[in-house]
Amino acid sequence: MTIYPATSGTPHAVPPAARPWYAHLYVQVLAAIVAGVLLGHFAPTTGEALKPLGDAFIKLVKMVIAPVIFLTIVTGIAGMRDLASVGRVAGKAFIYFLFFSTLALIIGMVVANVVRPGAGLNIDPATLDTSKIADFAEKAHETTLVGFLMSIIPDTFLSSMTEGNILQVLLVSILFGVALALVGDRGARVLDLLEDVSIAFFKLVGIVMKVAPIGAFGAMAFTVGKYGIVALKGLAWLVGSFYFTSFLFVVVVLGIVAKLAGFSIFTLIRYLKAELLLVLGTSSSESALPALIEKMERAGCPKSIVGLVVPTGYSFNLDGTNIYMTLAALFIAQACNVDLTIGQQLLLLGVAMFSSKGAAGVTGAGFITLAATLSIVPSVPVAGMALILGIDRFMSECRSLTNFIGNAVATVVVARWEGKFDQQQFDLAVAGRLPRVEDLPAGAVAAE
Repeated sequence: MTIYPATSGTPHAVPPAARPWYAHLYVQVLAAIVAGVLLGHFAPTTGEALKPLGDAFIKLVKMVIAPVIFLTIVTGIAGMRDLASVGRVAGKAFIYFLFFSTLALIIGMVVANVVRPGAGLNIDPATLDTSKIADFAEKAHETTLVGFLMSIIPDTFLSSMTEGNILQVLLVSILFGVALALVGDRGARVLDLLEDVSIAFFKLVGIVMKVAPIGAFGAMAFTVGKYGIVALKGLAWLVGSFYFTSFLFVVVVLGIVAKLAGFSIFTLIRYLKAELLLVLGTSSSESALPALIEKMERAGCPKSIVGLVVPTGYSFNLDGTNIYMTLAALFIAQACNVDLTIGQQLLLLGVAMFSSKGAAGVTGAGFITLAATLSIVPSVPVAGMALILGIDRFMSECRSLTNFIGNAVATVVVARWEGKFDQQQFDLAVAGRLPRVEDLPAGAVAAE
């Protein structure tokens, strides 16, 4: 996004207005997370009762996700006019997703074999209470490849906007964007209208994000109040292994990818710090999806590429979830004294590759995906999932953070592959020298 003053055709960066430190979103969200942890720890009943605050904020965000994705993709594709490039971008994105998703599964499997977090627990699956995982197992059983493919097609055009299925929105948006591009000049008025509407929706996103600290406070207070910090003690080795593995994946694997693409992973993380803290507080990467779309556009990635890569990545580029799946599955096997051969572990990895896509867009997808994987690989008892149910919420935060960073990196990489990444604008954005839309002076507009 380049900033143009209304009186000139020469692009320049408009310095953002100075704001006090406490007015920054990341400071407010961080303070809310700390406050939520303290309240949940010292007053667990009160903390647990604040769950509606977190739920309400996530519902607010989900309210705008579908139209934001639709408007971003449609205006991006229709504005390109070159439909061949749309297919090329999608192809490159899926190659990237497939490679790094598989790599994440392999890394999780390797770490589980080296660290062996479940060794020595000697759990008898027959003694576990499986009543609490029955719902997850049932949803996993319902998630088949055919069912997943059919679920991508909405009942009606408008129902795709109301059912909360990102893949349905993606399908409808791509089809409508292609149709609008094929109409040619006669679709120009519709495209102009949609671009104007998108400005209003991103302004709405800005309004919604103002209450993000309240949502993060409520969600964190509930998590700590309900499960308690002590829930981590018994399975600290698993939680620590997962966090450490995810950290290495981001810093080493994605760090190398970022370096090859011409930027620093730490610079990108610093640029997205407010969104990452929001993901941490709500345990949901969806809570920051609209903001990620806007920020990646501002960081020099074309709207057409952001619109395709980010929403698709939310379903197919789940690096954190994939690390969790193989690590947690082998933890359960080790805890229940089930010795898996290399062949069985590779089968587990292969099943996980497909089941992770089948549960895309489902609430609690990580846990459901794990249940789907174990139900297909009978060597590992599904009942063993009861061991990690109590700490899954804590690992959900790390899954979401890793997924979020992975999708941000993928967007920049695909944009660079296409030769459309604006390095100068990226440098300005990450240095904080480009203003937010709401900070623009009168008469200035944001244009691609």
